[in-house]
Amino acid sequence: MFQRILIANRGEIALRVIRAAREMGIETVAVFSEADRGAHYLSLADEAICIGPAPASESYLKIDRIISAAEIGNVQAIHPGYGFLSENSHFAEVCRSSNIEFIGPPHEAMAKVGDKVSARELAMKAKVPVVPGSDGLVTEENAAVALANKIGYPVLIKATAGGGGKGMRVVRNDIALKAGLKAAAQEADKAFKNAGVYLEKYIERPRHVEVQVLGDQQGNLLHLWERDCSMQRRHQKLVEESPAPNLPTNVRRNICDAAVRLCKTAGYYSAGTCEFLVDQDNNFYFIEVNARIQVEHPVTELVTNLDLIKQQIRVAAGESLDIRQKAVPQIGSAIEVRINAEDPDNDYRPSPGRITKLRVPGGPGVRWDSHVHEGYIVGPNYDSLIGKLIVHRDSRNESIKTMRRALAEFDVEGIRTTIPLLRKILAHPDFADGRVDTTFVERTWSGK
Repeated sequence: MFQRILIANRGEIALRVIRAAREMGIETVAVFSEADRGAHYLSLADEAICIGPAPASESYLKIDRIISAAEIGNVQAIHPGYGFLSENSHFAEVCRSSNIEFIGPPHEAMAKVGDKVSARELAMKAKVPVVPGSDGLVTEENAAVALANKIGYPVLIKATAGGGGKGMRVVRNDIALKAGLKAAAQEADKAFKNAGVYLEKYIERPRHVEVQVLGDQQGNLLHLWERDCSMQRRHQKLVEESPAPNLPTNVRRNICDAAVRLCKTAGYYSAGTCEFLVDQDNNFYFIEVNARIQVEHPVTELVTNLDLIKQQIRVAAGESLDIRQKAVPQIGSAIEVRINAEDPDNDYRPSPGRITKLRVPGGPGVRWDSHVHEGYIVGPNYDSLIGKLIVHRDSRNESIKTMRRALAEFDVEGIRTTIPLLRKILAHPDFADGRVDTTFVERTWSGK
């Protein structure tokens, strides 16, 4: 087992890894930018090293500075968290070539699943259903128009790199397609330094269901059941839960088996997530793999009683999984809401500033994963997530009641947050009945 690891990330996930490592008796080195200097969570690490100025491009995305910090900190492994370099196969390769273990999948598997076009090809090889679309990148406008007319509008233009809705456009005719191709490619190039885009049939009002997988270096790979992440706003997840409501047993089994089949085909190990769209007839289609720990991993932890961060570390150290598929439980119901420093009543404009008051809910079945505190300054430099509120109860009905109670207790002053929107979502009868899809928020509240 490792004696000392570095966390190449910040905020909530950095604190999550620090806590898991401490419980395992592992020392930690935290890195930070000038914007995060003095953050309270850094004091919980055994050492903290500054890696540059506030812009992520000059700090958290600088591979050479992170490797230098790892060498100064004398660590044996690096945990990338989520975001930043977590799905960068080159970073994983550089770590291992520097004799520093990367706490994640092998870089070869990351490269296979990290590009959406190659991941789509991999899925077809593993006999996993994919959304009808282009066989590869779309480079010619006329060819794109011909394909769109063949599979039928609406179609979705998607960037082959990255995620979070960037480089993505829904188009419903030839004119919109031509304009959308250029706009999506420009946005993708700016965000990911990769302008490649491809086309998929746009599934109307789908559910977003993803499957958590976990594998070791000995070839054992299993699923840890599914999460429903359909409650989104502009492709950004707001609410996640497990089990997925109203998902037939045979579909749940088949979608989980498909995720394992695909990841085995890729030679994958560590934690990862296969994402699918489920249409209104419960047909499912693979869309992408997230080759890292997910923001919403606590949902799976609560229903399986497994610590995914500890499992990642053990797998990276060469240990084999001590659990087999038939023994993985799915206990009760867990729901997570993401709380962001955004103003839902002002087109979700970011709301940086000082948190002047913070009252966090508690009580039975409530978990709060966050690095913020009263007096914390939410800056403009990074993602607006300030924390994740998670509940776990015996039934979905009880989880909803507990989450509504917890959100009612929550009090944040000094910044605007998405809490008012989350209260409305949890109180909506369609959410209670599990009748939601990825367009629910826009359709119900016109994006507000």
